[in-house]
Amino acid sequence: MTRVLGPVGDVHRARDLAQTLLAGLPERWRHTIGVARRAEEVRGTVLSAADGEVLLIAAWLHDIGYAPALHQTGFHPLDGARHLAAAGWPARIAGLVAHHSAARCVAEARGLAEEMQTFPDEQSPVSDALLYADQTVGPNGVTMNVEQRVADMLDRHGPDSPHAAAHATRSPVMRAAVQRVQRRLATMRHPPSAA
Repeated sequence: MTRVLGPVGDVHRARDLAQTLLAGLPERWRHTIGVARRAEEVRGTVLSAADGEVLLIAAWLHDIGYAPALHQTGFHPLDGARHLAAAGWPARIAGLVAHHSAARCVAEARGLAEEMQTFPDEQSPVSDALLYADQTVGPNGVTMNVEQRVADMLDRHGPDSPHAAAHATRSPVMRAAVQRVQRRLATMRHPPSAA
């Protein structure tokens, strides 16, 4: 009989899977740790307990598609989501990984939009918080603001990359999600006074 894990067990399982798959990619692993820490910081302030667990699971798993063993398309959000779906992870987790950080914009530039439609594209406080965590942590787990992160990403991928091609549509989506999370955080820290 297969043991069914609860959310906390799934967070640990997600962390362990990411650590195993990203073992040969130390910079990516440090980024993943930073994203999970950032997700931990915001989860209780902007999400319900259940959604906070989903956020942590997705944060640990968001970049597993970089693992060489998972390369199918060469597009890490899609490759990671395909692996998770094949391994029996919930569709919601696979969808959050597939579409993290407005990946659909880059997928279109890469000619992978149809393949991405296999996975649900959740537009929610959870997807916003995942984007916020990912786009405020740079390579090696260094904290950055979204503008620094976007500039670094464009520099690393180059002016002829799908990232650069998608920049005009992707960047406003990312900025808007980061701003929504920042507003939620500000409201939680300074709730409006009761009238």
